[in-house]
Amino acid sequence: MSRVRPVDSSRCLLRLGHCLFPLETPIADLPVDGFLPAHFKRPRAAAVLLGITREPEPQIVLTLRARHLSRHAGQVSFPGGARDLSDGSVIATALRETREETGIPERAVTPIGYLGRYDTITGYRMTAVVALIEAGLEYRIDQAEVEQVFTVSLVDVVDEEKYRCESMRFFGRDLEVLTLEHSEFHIWGATAALLHQFGRCFRPIMNAAVDDY
Repeated sequence: MSRVRPVDSSRCLLRLGHCLFPLETPIADLPVDGFLPAHFKRPRAAAVLLGITREPEPQIVLTLRARHLSRHAGQVSFPGGARDLSDGSVIATALRETREETGIPERAVTPIGYLGRYDTITGYRMTAVVALIEAGLEYRIDQAEVEQVFTVSLVDVVDEEKYRCESMRFFGRDLEVLTLEHSEFHIWGATAALLHQFGRCFRPIMNAAVDDY
C-alpha cells in the first residue's frame, strides 16, 4: 500500500533510527543519488538538516530561500549549506547552517542518522542528516539567505499520493523531477526527492505501528 494508514505519527519517531544509516557510518560509505552534470569534475561537499519536530503531529522544517540570491533564489530547501573548513563533520555543518539560517540552536537538535547523499545540478553533494527538533521554537531568520521558515507534516511526506513527477531538461538531459503537493509552496527538485526518499523509508515504520496499536 502506497498510502500510509492513520496512526499517531509521534509514536513512530521512537523507531526513527531503524530506517537510517547510523551516525557512525563513514560518509564515503553512504549511497549517492541525484544527478551531477559532467562539467563538475568534483562536487562540493554540503550538508542539510532533515529536521522533524517532537510534537503530537510532527512537522519537517523547510526554508524558502531569499529571492535576491544568485543560486536557488526563491526555492524551497532544507536548512543547510556548503561545508566550511572549520566544520569538524557534516553534522557540524548541518547544525551550524541551521542555526545561522533559522535561529534553531544546536542544543535543540538531536541528530539520529543519515538518509544518504544527493548530487545536485548545481554541483553540490549534500549529506542529509536526519534529526529531531524541540517543538515550539521561535525562528530567527537570517534574511540575507532565507525569506521564510515553514513546515510540512510528516504524514504528508510519507504519503506517496502527495508526490508528482515532472519532466524537465537540464544540461541537455531529460530528467524526471519530483514535486510534493503543498497548499502554499512549490516543493520540488532535490528537496522533494530527499523527502520522498525519507517517506519511503519511514512508511513501513508508520504502518507497522498501526499493527502494533
